[in-house]
Amino acid sequence: MTANNVSDMPLGGIRVLDLTQAYLGPYATWLMAKAGADVIKVESKAGDLGRLRGSVNKGAMLPFAMLNTNKRSMTLNLKMPSAKEILLALAKDCDVLVENYAPGVLDRLGLGWSVMHKLNPKLVYASGSGFGLSGPDRDRLAMDICVQASSGAMSITGSPDGPPMKCGPAIADFLAGIHLYGGIVTALFQSARTGKGRLVEVAMQEAMYPALASSLALMHETGEAPRGTGNRHGGLAVCPYSVYSTSDGWVAIACVLNDHWIRLTEAMGATQLAQDARYRTVALRCQRMQEVDDLVAAWTANKTRFELVDLLSSHKVPVSAVRDLKEVMFDPHMHARGMLEWIDDPELGRIVVPSTPLRIHDTPLPDTLRRPDLGEDTDRILQELLGMSPQAIRDLRHAGAI
Repeated sequence: MTANNVSDMPLGGIRVLDLTQAYLGPYATWLMAKAGADVIKVESKAGDLGRLRGSVNKGAMLPFAMLNTNKRSMTLNLKMPSAKEILLALAKDCDVLVENYAPGVLDRLGLGWSVMHKLNPKLVYASGSGFGLSGPDRDRLAMDICVQASSGAMSITGSPDGPPMKCGPAIADFLAGIHLYGGIVTALFQSARTGKGRLVEVAMQEAMYPALASSLALMHETGEAPRGTGNRHGGLAVCPYSVYSTSDGWVAIACVLNDHWIRLTEAMGATQLAQDARYRTVALRCQRMQEVDDLVAAWTANKTRFELVDLLSSHKVPVSAVRDLKEVMFDPHMHARGMLEWIDDPELGRIVVPSTPLRIHDTPLPDTLRRPDLGEDTDRILQELLGMSPQAIRDLRHAGAI
């Protein structure tokens, strides 16, 4: 399967060998596919972990369907010499190889960076892992929740007197995937100029650290490791900044600037609060957070979410309704922008999938092609890229290599 307008895309003509699974790697390669790259997803004969989850719970396959649109799938049993030879032959003419195996796995198979770089000096070889390719923790197993714990993110999520909490989204996987995509494209830029490929790696734990900025600032100020601050600002340096109850749910309000506070009091019909000596500055309001939150909460309690959104938006106060996932899935704004769209999946039926959040103006979004069936493109890839005959392909299949 090939989208019909990829030649006009920024990564049109770039070929990627995608040896990734789950979330981290597939998100990085999905961003490349949606930017026009020809992404060949190389799976074991059992398939990506995302496919396997679907065999247990059909709905669990939705992430796989989301993250693997616009890719081609082929199967290789990399424990067999003939399958390794195929991967090496493909890598010889590819621009990028991406993997998120545990560190050292592909090296032991004879398919690591040193081998691939010698074979194809311009190849960008990208690795995503929990803790990196070096250091004392490199061999630790890493799932998103484990990295949220080790990175410190979990310690500052939740309420101050409650247990550590994980973030609802798989934030470590996707932050690392974004960084891996950025590293790959950065290395591709150099490879295009110099013909020299690079080994690019991203560790999930390291990708998380910059996101802790507000809480690190609080620790610098107090000298103590902070706990969770609930829905308040992580650095406790902004007020009001929280989620407030309404007659039909919740809204988030963030008065980052003092002007926001003044405009909020105007919307509340309580301009005297902006002049009150107790609340006149951000610093003073932060000393009385509970008082300020109580004042705002008393005002929001009898209004609906979207009544508040309309009112506060008209006063230029940062605000958003807290929406559930069903509301987000049907969001008319994201559908109008083409970020969300309906497609037909052979197993899941009619589903909503995202387009790329990366927008290159004057370049149309690529057609969205459903995720491939396992090994759907194996024969075509072997014939098209390696010139294999149908009989040679049948022999490989009979031997269990593909």
